[in-house]
This record gives sequence, C-alpha cells and structure tokens, in this order.
Amino acid sequence: MSRILVIRLGALGDFVLSFGPFAAIRAHHPDAEITLLTTAPFAGLARAAPWFDRVALDARPRPWDVAGLARLRAQLVGFDRTYDLQTSGRSGWYYWLAGRPSWSGNAWGCDFPQRGPAREAMHTLERQRDQLERAGITAFPRPDLSFLTGRPAPPLPERFALLVPGASAHRPGKRWPAEKYGELAGLLLAAHGLVPVVVGGPEEAPAAAAIRAACPEAIDLTGQTALLDIFAIAARAALVVGNDTGPTHIATAA
Repeated sequence: MSRILVIRLGALGDFVLSFGPFAAIRAHHPDAEITLLTTAPFAGLARAAPWFDRVALDARPRPWDVAGLARLRAQLVGFDRTYDLQTSGRSGWYYWLAGRPSWSGNAWGCDFPQRGPAREAMHTLERQRDQLERAGITAFPRPDLSFLTGRPAPPLPERFALLVPGASAHRPGKRWPAEKYGELAGLLLAAHGLVPVVVGGPEEAPAAAAIRAACPEAIDLTGQTALLDIFAIAARAALVVGNDTGPTHIATAA
C-alpha cells in the first residue's frame, strides 16, 4: 500500500477551498493510506472527512526547537508522495526537512514544481488544480460534502438568509459595515420574507447587535455554532451574504 501525505495548515477559507483537491487526491490514490498534516483548529473537520486515513498535527516548531523539528521530520518522512497544498515559505522548507522525497509543491528542486509569477496571479482554485495536473492528477470529482451538510442543524425558520459580517481581525478593510448588513437584513425580511440569521465567532457579537438594532427579527447565532455546524446551516439557507472570510467559503462549498 502506498503512503501519501497532504499538507494543508490553514487558514479556514483556504482549507475549505482545498476540498476539491482533497477529493481529487483521494480519487487518484484510491487504495493508498493518505495522511493530512494540518494544524489543531482544523483537526476535527479533517477527521470527519472521507479523504484521509490519518490526521497529523503540525505544532509549527521554531527553528531553534531541535526536539520539535525532530518530531516534525518524523511526521514528514516515509511517504511515497507528498502534496504540499499550503505552498508557503514554511511548508516549502519541509521538503528539505523530509529529505527531498517525491513532492508536489513550490519547493526548489522538487519533482513536480509549480513556481513563477504566473502562479501568484492565479486564484487558489486555479493554482491548486494546475499544481495537481503537473503531478499527474487530471480528474477532479465534485467533493461529496454530505458528511457535513447532512449534520443536524439548530432549529431555524423554514426560509432564512445567512449573514456573515465578520472577517479577519487584522484586515478590517475586508468588512462591509455592520450598519449595511442591518439595512440588508430589513430588506430581506420585508421584501422576501427571509429571516436574517447571523453567524460568526464571539468577536462578531457587536456586529450582530448592530444588525438586530436595525432588524430586531434577525436571529443572532454568533458564538453559538461550532465550525461543523455552519455547513449544515448554510446548506439550508436560501442565500448567503458575507465578507471574504472562512464561514462564507463554507457557505459556498455547502
């Protein structure tokens, strides 16, 4: 049995955008033992997925952490092929730490390289597809997400719209103003009979409060949903409006 390693460390939106490549790698290596190397926030989602046999956690050791680097190297060796879907500067040197095995990614000297300015101009989905095609993967089946979308969802109105007003805290420019979401919530309810449902982490509570101030009928689920819950909620929504953030990518996938 061949052993395959897939590297995808984060962030949430990028992890969700890798569902297609995950499914393509699984379809290309149907009988292989596939291990995903990821970070702790995505371990539960990865273990629930049908694409991996094992999930290993990258503790992201510092360069001076000799023991940590030794543990990481042990996680990287012994595979017949590695697909580095992270393709960051960090994951690029994993190729050398692993002893230069058969590797798909952007590491210098790897067997299936994808480098150059054209790569940087591609959308994540295009870039990953091109990367896998260079490694011989040409079939890209639509990933079956029923293991996520079929999960129980909290009780919600029959017809609702999902609003995702949050975004990365260090990139406030990616956030549409909460007051605009409030105006939209009122329009969705009045014109289309869609009850607004707001999701996000606890840090989105102020945005949810602003939305409910404009539309008291809106339902505030911020801080009340686990990552896997959002898939089931989004799959039942009539529509979704959100910023460029992980839960919006989840909604798109669902």
